[in-house]
Amino acid sequence: MTMQWSGATEPRESRPLARCLIDLADTPDDAAGVRAQLVTVALLVADRVEAADYASVTTLDGDGYATVAASSELARAVDDAQYSSDAGPCLDSVDTGTPVAVPDIRNAIRWPGFREQAIAMGLRASLSIPLFAGSGATLAALNLYGRDHTSMGVLIDAVLTVFDDRSGDEPLPAALDDGGRELVAGLVEAHTIRATIQRAIGVTMGRENCTAEQAYRRLQASAAAAGVTLRETATGLLAERR
Repeated sequence: MTMQWSGATEPRESRPLARCLIDLADTPDDAAGVRAQLVTVALLVADRVEAADYASVTTLDGDGYATVAASSELARAVDDAQYSSDAGPCLDSVDTGTPVAVPDIRNAIRWPGFREQAIAMGLRASLSIPLFAGSGATLAALNLYGRDHTSMGVLIDAVLTVFDDRSGDEPLPAALDDGGRELVAGLVEAHTIRATIQRAIGVTMGRENCTAEQAYRRLQASAAAAGVTLRETATGLLAERR
């Protein structure tokens, strides 16, 4: 799917949030800088996306979950309420690899611990977005918490469009703020990178009769040996096949 975004041709430095999401999708999962990228994403979202008052990033930590980045202690407290009850939108997003939207937290009766804590802190809506690095597997959830359910609703609709099966050009809502547009643009490009790498993994599996994990590791090794990115290696492999 191609979504229309007016800032798509802006220089790298003018859209750091989009660039960070794009770079993350093109970075090996076990690279030393991945954790720092997750921290940066959370801070940039809170700073640039007007609809989101707070942001955090949840990852699996052994047998449980942990917040590796939070823009405030409020966001961390809402995350902790979900970990304590072992239930909540951020956990579901990590587990399923899909976005989990809560347009009205008052109606989130399936997660009472999350609901009570979020309402007590004045939050009205939330959105958890799966994040991934080079292998394409979900490694974290980006959690957005907002006090204005109307602006969060606009953002939720725009982000969910990135993950659905609709094709063709999809204009972004006029009410979406510039930071929200940047977030969506980054997600769209990150998904494009993942699709390219996954196609290359599929080609490698067929060519070398190996598993998806083995194919990914071989792609990663080729990229490292050539001193290029995973996307560049995948794009080259697919071009050779054609």
